[in-house]
Amino acid sequence: MKSCLTCKKTFTDPNLSFCLDDGTPLISVAAPANEVSPSAKESTSIPTLTEIYKPRDWQAPDYQPPGFQPSTAAPTGKKTWPWVVGLLAALAIVVIGIGIAGAIFVPRMLRTASNRNSSNPSVKRGVDANSNVNSNAPVTQSNNESSDTEVDKDDATDDDITPPPTDKELVLATLRDLEQEWTVANINADKQKLNWILADDYTGMSAEGKVQGKAEYLRTVERDTVTQKWDFEDLKVTLMGDRASLDGVLRVQLPDQEVAYRFTDKFVWRDGRWQAVGSEVSRIK
Repeated sequence: MKSCLTCKKTFTDPNLSFCLDDGTPLISVAAPANEVSPSAKESTSIPTLTEIYKPRDWQAPDYQPPGFQPSTAAPTGKKTWPWVVGLLAALAIVVIGIGIAGAIFVPRMLRTASNRNSSNPSVKRGVDANSNVNSNAPVTQSNNESSDTEVDKDDATDDDITPPPTDKELVLATLRDLEQEWTVANINADKQKLNWILADDYTGMSAEGKVQGKAEYLRTVERDTVTQKWDFEDLKVTLMGDRASLDGVLRVQLPDQEVAYRFTDKFVWRDGRWQAVGSEVSRIK
């Protein structure tokens, strides 16, 4: 039989070593007097407390429930620097890729836009060749058309090295459109548009035989309030590298008559577009 010194309970299970209630080590005690011992003939006495429990010179470890194992290893933190290095490397790769793509595709886009402007540097604005023009309502440009002109001007830079087009049909269509713009600008006295069409070294001869440079042309141009409609006929282009010459007939409908002019306009390819450098006009009688 075993007894607990703390709660004074006794246990008969010989395999127990600790108290089931408080975990105190059990000590062996003699059976009570009313119980029959194996040797009835021998008398037994209950040992005193001092005889039963003798302090030990060592300190027993604190009682721990079964299965409990205290951890003695210090907690270790997760290493985060590999993730930081990986993210920085991925970011560097993305930035380098964007730079390479920009270096490849941006010049191509600029060249494509420049070629498109050179193949068709101007679009018909104002009145078409066969439309009527009211003498009291001269041809004007819309806001969108003006903005298109400004975009064309911005696209044509001094260092534009776009080669001149070599397709005669394409050049003829481009110069015909440019002649339409030139006519509309003359009717409206649009000096800004004329300044863009005419090269700085432009020299022209009017139907009256007067020779004018670009500065005088822009200074003396006035609005035309009598032209009702016009049309171009027999247009022919002569292409020589970056030079082009356009010959044709311009028919103008006035309020009381129709007049015709034979003209030869000369152009040069500069800044990625055709610019007028000369003009000769004579009236057909």
